[in-house]
Amino acid sequence: MKQYDLIVTGGGIIGLATAYNTLKDHPHFKVAILEKESSIAQHQTGHNSGVIHSGIYYKPGSLKAKNCVLGVQKLLEFCNAHDISYDLCGKLIVATSQEELPRLKELFRRGQANQVTGLKMLNAQEIKKLEPYAAGIEAIHAPNTGIVDYKKVAQTLYQEILRLGGDVFFNQEVTGVKDESQGVLVFSKEKEFSTKFLINCCGLYADSVARKTGSSLKDKIIPFRGEYYYLKPSKAHLLKGLIYPVPNPKFPFLGVHLTKRISGEVEVGPNAVLAFAKEGYKKSDINIKEMGHYLKYSGFWSMVKRHWKVGFYEFYRSYFKSAFLKDIQRLMPDIKEQDLVPGGSGVRAQVVSPNGQMVDDFLIHSSSKVVNVLNAPSPGATSCLAIGAELKNRLNSKIKTIDGIQV
Repeated sequence: MKQYDLIVTGGGIIGLATAYNTLKDHPHFKVAILEKESSIAQHQTGHNSGVIHSGIYYKPGSLKAKNCVLGVQKLLEFCNAHDISYDLCGKLIVATSQEELPRLKELFRRGQANQVTGLKMLNAQEIKKLEPYAAGIEAIHAPNTGIVDYKKVAQTLYQEILRLGGDVFFNQEVTGVKDESQGVLVFSKEKEFSTKFLINCCGLYADSVARKTGSSLKDKIIPFRGEYYYLKPSKAHLLKGLIYPVPNPKFPFLGVHLTKRISGEVEVGPNAVLAFAKEGYKKSDINIKEMGHYLKYSGFWSMVKRHWKVGFYEFYRSYFKSAFLKDIQRLMPDIKEQDLVPGGSGVRAQVVSPNGQMVDDFLIHSSSKVVNVLNAPSPGATSCLAIGAELKNRLNSKIKTIDGIQV
């Protein structure tokens, strides 16, 4: 059995970025990724909308704010170095009513506190100059928001990991973890792996893997499906960049918006409905066992009590296209129902605490030999290289204190 210095569980973009950062810093290390699927980036990364977020939304000083702003810089440098196409097409966050203006101004303040560059407040006439078909009374323009294909980023990270000498094992779902004096044993159905350190980047299953490591984690991951439509190609000209509504500050989702893809398609969405399976990409996807995990969780019912009105509306909007259209027409009135064609979906891994709070920041727990990345939703993809560097730094501190190796 090969002895590894680091095993990363999960071959999504954060797991890949973590392995890549570690191998770049420590080329002599033996590093492996264990991925339960037959290829990389099959879940949150592969269903991502492709937005490079600027960092405007997040509470100053939070892990999201710090890692998003730094992550944009690192991501663009990586894309430039590896000839990955991206487009800093800019984004408008649009207020369509007087009631939204205080929240819009608070977002602008946050963006400035987070040192997001280029932000500008626009009036209705200035909105029309940038997005002729948009509606709104005031908006924030974030010119350094962009779009990229995160699958291509993930694939390039994967190739770099192999080039740097890392191993990637597919079809290796983690079934158990055992702490030993010299490190950690990681078990799959067919194999056993030995490592000095383990970093858990398992996304939707990060909480269950964390418990296998011996973590006393009380929070649980609840899956939320985001469903999209596409604009018909004949209507794609209506959008120049990205248009978002002013988000609900009590709900950690950004609201239904319009997103230009790097492919040229225009995506409309997503909503945020409770999924009945952790990989429940379709309405018909149901996993009774996984549902049982959250239906028996007091934090889930506390969340329902707090957000049941919003949750009911999300389900309503999921089943009635007219409700979806109504929200989009607030941002772009010229879109008609026949302009929307069914698109894809993704599932967000959202940590919910025992008191029913949806954890809004990134959540990373560390022990002597294990780091668990528990909550890394949007802007997780934008922040991947910054998060990977943060996890590598945590590993460095563990090596210094446990192994005595100079790093």
